[in-house]
Amino acid sequence: MNEIEVLDISRDAVFTLLKVVTPVLLVALFVGLIIGIFQALTQIQEMTLAFVPKILCVFLAIILLFPFMLNQMRTLSETLFDKIVSGG
Repeated sequence: MNEIEVLDISRDAVFTLLKVVTPVLLVALFVGLIIGIFQALTQIQEMTLAFVPKILCVFLAIILLFPFMLNQMRTLSETLFDKIVSGG
């Protein structure tokens, strides 16, 4: 295995990571933004108001997006296993 193959594997792993994590992070960002606007408008500064809905929405997003996330990870794993079997 040479440096180019290592870089290709690393690039694929990073892109897979970004594909898997980005939807969940966007959900957390959007919910946090909505809650922040709500808190600014109503002047409610309760700490649990910021965390509980965000945690619930992120958990729901993970449950709903799990098949997509699993498929992306499976594809990366199959690619890596094929490269291992073929010797690089």
